[in-house]
Amino acid sequence: MLREDADVVLVGEMRDLESIATTITIAETGHLVFATLHTNNAAQTIDRIIDVFPAYQQNQIRAQLASILIGVVSQRLLPKIGGGRVPAVEIMVTNNAVANVIREGKTYELPNIIHTSGSAGMVALDKSLAEVVRSNTVQVEAVLPYVTDHDTFDGLLRR
Repeated sequence: MLREDADVVLVGEMRDLESIATTITIAETGHLVFATLHTNNAAQTIDRIIDVFPAYQQNQIRAQLASILIGVVSQRLLPKIGGGRVPAVEIMVTNNAVANVIREGKTYELPNIIHTSGSAGMVALDKSLAEVVRSNTVQVEAVLPYVTDHDTFDGLLRR
């Protein structure tokens, strides 16, 4: 792929150490890389990428990931009222705070950064879930299994 001089690369799914390491290498060469990973949220995505590497490489991978990551979009496809599906999304855009948290191995802080960084284009999953319920697109019962903070979600529903 690197010999083909592509500008954009799509990695169908990062499943193992080899595919994740290769994806990171491609991104480091300046290519725009889109990749999928089966995780529930941005923090879990970062943790999964790092945890696949042996312990002695994890600090290096944190530093690499902090410097190349543009963002993470996590989605849930929910049953739409009247049929079909509609996505609820969590969007994390890499900024200095996100990069520092990744570099320092404090991914447990990512949900708070996402929640408080709406002006930077970030969207918390609970906010997106509340929006699809408030717009009468999805029934509240369908989103409850995906809510991460029920108090925050209830407050968002009342707005």
